[in-house]
Amino acid sequence: MSEDHEAPMINGVEHETGKEEEVLPFEEDDYGGVIVEMKTPMDPKCFIATLRYSFTQWRLQGKKGVWLNLPLTHVNLVEPAVKEGFRYHHAEPTYLMLVYWIPKADSTIPLNASHRVRVGAVVLNPNNEILVVQEKYGTLRGLDVWKIPTGVVDVGEEIFTAAIREVKEETGIDTEFLEILAFCQTHKSFFAKSDLFFICLLRPTSFDIQKQDSEIEAAQWMRFEDSASQPITHKNGLFKEIHRICSMKMEKSYTGFSTKSITTFFDDKLGHLYLNKQEMSNHIS
Repeated sequence: MSEDHEAPMINGVEHETGKEEEVLPFEEDDYGGVIVEMKTPMDPKCFIATLRYSFTQWRLQGKKGVWLNLPLTHVNLVEPAVKEGFRYHHAEPTYLMLVYWIPKADSTIPLNASHRVRVGAVVLNPNNEILVVQEKYGTLRGLDVWKIPTGVVDVGEEIFTAAIREVKEETGIDTEFLEILAFCQTHKSFFAKSDLFFICLLRPTSFDIQKQDSEIEAAQWMRFEDSASQPITHKNGLFKEIHRICSMKMEKSYTGFSTKSITTFFDDKLGHLYLNKQEMSNHIS
C-alpha cells in the first residue's frame, strides 16, 4: 500500500480497497456455535477486520458461541481478540482457547473443566502387608508419615490404568486392578479446582521394591496393623476411612466397584463403567 493512498477505515479498522471480505475459517459445533482454529499467520489489524465481518455473518446465521483456538504461533492475536470481547476459557501446552457469546441472552458456554482427577492405590500382599511410601515433596514431607501411592490421572487415561502406573512409577511394583473401593470429592484444592480422588484396590504381581528416587523418599511393605496405628490415621478422616474399608475388605465384608467395558452413547467410543458386580450377580441369581 503506497503512502499516498490510505486504506479506508471501517469500524476503526483499516480495510484494503477492492479486497473481498471473508469469514474466518470455522467449523460448526453441535450447539449452534462455531469453532475457529487459526492455522494461517495473520496481521492483527487484518484479523480484527475479518473477525468483525465474521461476527456480522454469524449473527445473521443465528450462531451463538464462538470458540477461538489460538496456537502458540498466533500469540499476537490474543490481545486483539480480548479487546474485541473474547475471554479466556482454557489453555493447553500448545494453544489458548478463547470464547465469545454472540446473543444478548445469558451465555450457555460451559465453564472449563471443574475437577482434577487423582487416584490412590491400596496394594495388599498375601502377608496382609500394605505398600506404602514417604514422599520427598508435598504437605507430608518430613513428617514420618507412610501413605499409599497417589497421583494424577493423565488426559485420556483410565482410572484403573493410572493407579497401576502410579504404583509402578513410585515403587517398581507390578499390579493388577481389582476394584475402586471408594472415592472422595473436595473443593478448592488445586488452583480453585475441585478434586475427585479414587481409591483403588490392586493385587501385586511382583514384590521387590525399587523406589522412584526423584519423588519418593522411602517405600516398603508395612504390616497393615502398623499402618493403621499411625497417629495420622486417627487424626485424618480420609486416612481413617481408607484403613477401615481395607479392614472390611480383608474380612470379605466389603465390595467395591469393578470395571465393565462399554461404548459411549454419543460416538461409540470405548469406555468403562464401574459397578458392583457381586451385588448384580446376587440379584440375578
